Amino acid sequence: MARILVMIPAGEVYAHDSVRWYQHWDISSHIDTYHNMGDAFVFDSSLKLLRFEKLGVLEISEFRPREIARLREEYDYVFLRGSNYIHDAMDWEAAATVLKALGLPIIGFGIGAQAPVDGKIRISDDTRTVLQLMSESTTTIGVRGAYSADVLWSLGIRNIRIVGCPTAFRRNDPELRITLPPLEQVRNVGVTVRREVSSAYAKDIERYLTFHRDLVKATAGRFETVLLAQGEVEEKKLVLGDEAQREEAITALKADHWTSSWYLDETMLDLYRQRLFYSDVVADYERLIRAQDLVLGYRLHGNLMALANGVPSIYCTYDSRTAEFSDTFKIPSFDVFGQTAFCLEDYWDQALFDRYNRAWFHTYGEMCRFLSENGVAHKMHDILTTPQSKISRVA
Repeated sequence: MARILVMIPAGEVYAHDSVRWYQHWDISSHIDTYHNMGDAFVFDSSLKLLRFEKLGVLEISEFRPREIARLREEYDYVFLRGSNYIHDAMDWEAAATVLKALGLPIIGFGIGAQAPVDGKIRISDDTRTVLQLMSESTTTIGVRGAYSADVLWSLGIRNIRIVGCPTAFRRNDPELRITLPPLEQVRNVGVTVRREVSSAYAKDIERYLTFHRDLVKATAGRFETVLLAQGEVEEKKLVLGDEAQREEAITALKADHWTSSWYLDETMLDLYRQRLFYSDVVADYERLIRAQDLVLGYRLHGNLMALANGVPSIYCTYDSRTAEFSDTFKIPSFDVFGQTAFCLEDYWDQALFDRYNRAWFHTYGEMCRFLSENGVAHKMHDILTTPQSKISRVA
């Protein structure tokens, strides 16, 4: 049983391997700030794959030599939960100095790069140093997909394994498959909403938001629909706030030019008031998502939580991150900036989801091998020892 440090956690841990947002019981403490619950999904999922007896947090905001000496004696390795770390805005604070002094293995657990709209990724000296320390301290670095692997390769880092994201494997069942029911049997549908987006990564905000709006309205007109938010301030206030905070949220949404012009019409406003879901607890999301027949939309980890629980999901891709992820797992996806119209029937094809099933099975094996080759105690199953009769079902 390992003693592990987590670098850049996303929430507080309870019941050994479950995650909820900090001070979740006091929504007033963070209702006015944005945080992405997708990061908490990844943190929670990572812990569910690992065997450990002790968990601590590695602070990277400042270098404290005595604290570093203590941690070196009390812990076995550091893991960096999967997220977007390789981009021009990443602030590592004192991480390079801390990690160099600590001297423990640094496990990159599904990390990713994100390209801006112009495609020219810019990498700081701090990012290069942290990645190099990670490479030198472990057998392999686990990355999200081929694009992230290419970026590391361009930096001279060769010990890379493509492992996707821990969220995909949170149920830790190598026999998990997506099997489509007849479309006429679909009743409950979740739409993962992401109203806020950066123009640095989404090349056409008007198209992004108008398609988003139309997808929500079309889905709500056809199915029993829930809108799954993951941390935007106004959405949090509408779900968890008091009456005054809800009115503040509506006022702010109407005052935002992009939102009022291309997203929030009267129908959307009614749906936001009646169908919106948000929680600070990962388990709440998972419980709701398991009750859906389909989840689709813009949120990478919200959609992935569905697939991880055997619920079909269709991705709306709009940047290098969502495209890379869809490609890694061969997830049926719709390019928001493409030339075709979205039609659900075009994606309700078991052959498309069998491609996903095969890619998921392969990447499950890669994640298992990644953890094993780096000496990380884990709960995943070595599928190389799985009977051939079971493997043949997805071959």
